Amino acid sequence: MALRQVRLVAGADLDGFRRAVRALVAAGVPPEEVDWIAADETSLFGDALPPDAPPLSLPRPVGELIRAAVPHRDPERYGLLYGVIWRVLHGERDLLEVASDPAVHRLEIMRKSVKRDIHKMHAYLRFRGVGGVQDPGPERYAAWFEPDHFILEAAVPFFAERFRAMIWTIVTPIGSAHWDRERVSFGPPGTRADVPVADAFEEGWTGYYAATFNPARANPKLMQQHMAKKYWRNMPEAAAIPALIRSASSRVDAMLEGEPTVPLKRKPEGALAAMLDQAPASLAELNAIIRAAGPLVPGATQAVVGEGPERAGIVFVGEQPGDEEDLTGRPFVGPAGRLLDRAMAEAGIDRKDVYLTNAVKHFKFEQRGKRRIHAKPTAGEVSHYRWWLMRELELIEPRLVVALGGTAVLALTGKSVPITRARGPTELLEHFAGYITVHPSYLLRLPDEDAKRSAYAAFVGDLQRVRALGEASAPRRTRAA
Repeated sequence: MALRQVRLVAGADLDGFRRAVRALVAAGVPPEEVDWIAADETSLFGDALPPDAPPLSLPRPVGELIRAAVPHRDPERYGLLYGVIWRVLHGERDLLEVASDPAVHRLEIMRKSVKRDIHKMHAYLRFRGVGGVQDPGPERYAAWFEPDHFILEAAVPFFAERFRAMIWTIVTPIGSAHWDRERVSFGPPGTRADVPVADAFEEGWTGYYAATFNPARANPKLMQQHMAKKYWRNMPEAAAIPALIRSASSRVDAMLEGEPTVPLKRKPEGALAAMLDQAPASLAELNAIIRAAGPLVPGATQAVVGEGPERAGIVFVGEQPGDEEDLTGRPFVGPAGRLLDRAMAEAGIDRKDVYLTNAVKHFKFEQRGKRRIHAKPTAGEVSHYRWWLMRELELIEPRLVVALGGTAVLALTGKSVPITRARGPTELLEHFAGYITVHPSYLLRLPDEDAKRSAYAAFVGDLQRVRALGEASAPRRTRAA
């Protein structure tokens, strides 16, 4: 019996496989008569088959299994998949529910292996800055990763969504991907030499990691169980781990011999601590420090600093940036920000005349599918940023500070106060006249339209009183020499 050869492009040729399956099924060719070959050439059929076969109607789980298993490196994946498809089309509609079936079992193992590989790429890939200070173009980033399977196209949408505001390239031995802030394009494979070894941020992070490394908890075997050693080469802190482990015993001895100390109130570390010594004299200096320090909460794309006149009479303080703010680097540009703009306009406040900022400067979120869902910052995270917020206010010297929501109140006063009880003018702020109201996102969450209209009207009323208080407040205090 002569086998029909079907040649596909090397890698994960999902489109070629689908076209081939439609043609083979239309021609009535059973799985045992097909020889699947992956080669570095354009997809083609070794034997004449109908070029435009009709689409197939398959159960959704079968389609999902095809997409999940095609990126696997096993050369038998296409044959196994076609065998399952053939059986499903010929009466075994619930075949995937038979976990003990040899073909289904092998394909499920492939699915899980591909899923783990995509997860590892999402977790362990690290972007590095490309170019230097003399480079006049926009900032660009590159990353190197060595996947076990052909997962590049399947894994890249995560990075396009997560790092939408960046220009980046991912280089792998199986191909490369480039994002220009609008679309992804794919190119040929590369080598580790195509990606910078390190950048200034990684040097600072490595130093921070070494300074906080706990020798008493060093467990190399456990570390390798959580992350295979092959990925260590892509992690900036990994190069320091062997030396830190070798010095663990001496560091423990030094810790035991040292005199006990009284715990100090938590202060910023690393680049953040530099602010306390440098005493930045302007918002520009202050913002440069927070941008260089990196996020306290994981996953944020960038710091979102305040926006508005440096000597604004009114400052609005929110909770933290949202998804759109994180991507654009500007405060209050998402749905809550647009609602705030509309309410301020109705209250007679021009956004250009006020200063908008947040208690927490980085976006904290939970990933749910492709969406990044806001996660409320903890009291410790609010406390971490409080010194920066207060320095921000000292530099602006506003006549009135408006706390939008409970997190802003906590950041400004150090107290958790119910908004319903404290709403209105407040004396809780030690150095500034204050006003407490709801955060505009609260209005968006109200399910009832009548309640939304009533709450919005009350919010506009608050902003009208804010405008009047700002206009009537005493002149600013003069800054101490």
